[in-house]
Amino acid sequence: MLTLQSDLHGNHLLGALPSHEWQALAPHLELVNLRTEQLLCDSGQRIHHVYFPTTAIISMLSTMEDGSSVEIAAVGREGMTGVPVLTGGETMPNRVQVQCAGFAYRMSAQSLKQQFARSDFLRRLMLLYMHALLTQVAQTAACNRHHSLSKQLCRWLLIEVDRVASNDLTVTQQLIADMLGVRREGITEAAGKLHDEGLIHHSRGRIRVLDREGLEARACECYGLVRREFDRLLPRLRQAETVE
Repeated sequence: MLTLQSDLHGNHLLGALPSHEWQALAPHLELVNLRTEQLLCDSGQRIHHVYFPTTAIISMLSTMEDGSSVEIAAVGREGMTGVPVLTGGETMPNRVQVQCAGFAYRMSAQSLKQQFARSDFLRRLMLLYMHALLTQVAQTAACNRHHSLSKQLCRWLLIEVDRVASNDLTVTQQLIADMLGVRREGITEAAGKLHDEGLIHHSRGRIRVLDREGLEARACECYGLVRREFDRLLPRLRQAETVE
């Protein structure tokens, strides 16, 4: 059981809660260690638990009939999984799988629904998060269709370092290729160019961002648009809580 509100600050949604709200939620939260490629919920499966990542990154994957898949959103410390339980959907339309190992707070879907029904603040917070998440999903679809692989890779790397709050990523080029739905050779070539330009350093299974500003300059507008939307919507709840 969580005893301090500071325990929640690893996740931005939980950290935005007023003290009386987190006191109601805390007994239902369990800190769990998630492993890479762990399946949390499959497409069409009933949602039993939601996850609020702190250091883990969780991918929402759209899977085709031939078994291929592409990432439609990444969820890290800024958000949560399982939002359909709050809209009455009950099941996931896509696969939810751990992309990068780490910690998250797990909560039963039923407990979250009960708190959602009782709390005006939690409803406002979750609805704003859903808005931001939908922006990410829509912009990812547009980016994958219209922008070069190099720009997509820059966007993806920037999202990842935001999610883990670190410039060091434990990730293979094959994983990146799987997330973007492209061939690994394309990622190898694009990452090699970023490496040669001094923007990143990559070695087997690891990538370090060396020049964030340079990477942002190479990325398409999709990264900035989605980040601005998250920054615009979610801090307003933290500001509102201080004056209520």
